[in-house]
Amino acid sequence: MANAADRLGNAFAAGSLGGLVNGLVVWIFGAWGLTTALGVAIAPTLAPAMLYQRMVWGGIWGFIFLVPLFKRSIFWRGLIWSLGPTLVQLWVVFPMKAGKGQMGLELGLLTPLFVVFFNAVWGWVAALWLKAAGR
Repeated sequence: MANAADRLGNAFAAGSLGGLVNGLVVWIFGAWGLTTALGVAIAPTLAPAMLYQRMVWGGIWGFIFLVPLFKRSIFWRGLIWSLGPTLVQLWVVFPMKAGKGQMGLELGLLTPLFVVFFNAVWGWVAALWLKAAGR
C-alpha cells in the first residue's frame, strides 16, 4: 500500500511542479512580449491564483504518468503525456469555458502551437522529476 501511495504522491508532485514551471514560462513569455509579438493574446499576470490553478490541474494531470510508457526518454514521455491536457485546453477549455473559439484561435493563429509548447514544458518538468525520483 505504501508503494501505491508513493507512486500517487510522486505523480501528483511531478505534475504540480510541472504546473508551476508551466505558469512561470507562460508568464515570462507574456511579460517579455513574445506571445504578443507573434500575434497571440496570452499574457497572464503573475498572481497566486494563476499559479495555484496550474499547480492543482498539473498535479491532477500528473496521474497520467502512472501509465508505465515512455519511461526511458524524458523528452518523449513528457511530450506524449502533455498531449492530454493540450487536447483538453484546445477542444474544451478554449471553446466551451473561455469562449475563445476552437483551439483558442480567437487569441491568435499561433495559439495552438504555444499551447503545445507550454504543455510540453509541463510534461518535461514532470517527467524529469519522476526520473529523478526513480519513477
